[in-house]
Amino acid sequence: MPHAIRLYVRTMDRASRAIGRATMLLIFAMMAVLFWSAISKNTPGLLPSLWTLEVAQFLMVTYFLIGGSYALMHESHVRMDLLYGMWSRRTKTWVDVVTILFLIFYLGVLLYGGLSSTAYALEYGERSYSAWRPYMAPIKIIMCLGIGLTLLQAFAELFKDIARLRGEEIGLPTESAS
Repeated sequence: MPHAIRLYVRTMDRASRAIGRATMLLIFAMMAVLFWSAISKNTPGLLPSLWTLEVAQFLMVTYFLIGGSYALMHESHVRMDLLYGMWSRRTKTWVDVVTILFLIFYLGVLLYGGLSSTAYALEYGERSYSAWRPYMAPIKIIMCLGIGLTLLQAFAELFKDIARLRGEEIGLPTESAS
């Protein structure tokens, strides 16, 4: 594989690993928000917070979408394994090449829609319909960043699969997704 592709794959793997590990910490922020929600609703004298459910949802969306590239890099996404586990490594790689192309198309369409929705939110100051009414642009920007990172990692995975079909291994050494 050309040096530029090897460099791209290693760079994306490093970025996905660093961003994914940092994103894992958001689960603690979400737990803190939900803990506060439970405390504020069940403690006499404290008014229940309107913002907690929506902030927890925004944190979960961030956790899920920004962590997508990390999950893709570690092959820890959901996979139907009815036949896949019985196939040879070469057959699996060919199937991965085809399915990653579908994923790239899907993520491209998703990113296009996300950018359009983000532009709308920024232009018109879109707000949530909840009682708290937060602006939607920040979460939509995060959504687009997560989809974009996953799209870039999908290209890296495609390059890894093509290299594997050629008998090469590129990218960072794999480690457990813990």
